[in-house]
Amino acid sequence: MTDAKKVAVEDLPDAPNPTRHKKEVDEALGTTAFGFNYYVADPGQRLPWGPHRHPDHEELFYVLEGALEVELDDGVLPVTAGEAVFVPPETTNLARAVGETPARVIAVGAPKDSDGAVIEEECPACGAESDRSYAVDGDDYVLSCAACGATVDRLTPGPE
Repeated sequence: MTDAKKVAVEDLPDAPNPTRHKKEVDEALGTTAFGFNYYVADPGQRLPWGPHRHPDHEELFYVLEGALEVELDDGVLPVTAGEAVFVPPETTNLARAVGETPARVIAVGAPKDSDGAVIEEECPACGAESDRSYAVDGDDYVLSCAACGATVDRLTPGPE
């Protein structure tokens, strides 16, 4: 028998994030070359961080249902069901679900070992434009300002 594996995506636990669901399919299957996540995001929810970039990592979002707006330095790119958007390395972006219904989205990225995100936005506590570090607190990710250490966000697993 081969080393092939399969999972029921809906049965996977939710990873900490600001959407209704984030299923880390790549982690469940043990992929080593690429990342693969499945999101369900209600209108207004972001996938998965604030504005961010990956220095050495490509991202591709494929919208199965609903719609996204991907904010880029030079404008907003609408992406609807059946469409995909490619985000090259070093491209600051923020994907957000829009419309009247939840967005169901597959996010793929490579190389997997270079998926570290640089999250640079103004800190609400000190006003510095700085990266975010994160720490694991139980099932949550706690994002902090690199300049002053203030907690700026807490990402929890989806509610269901």
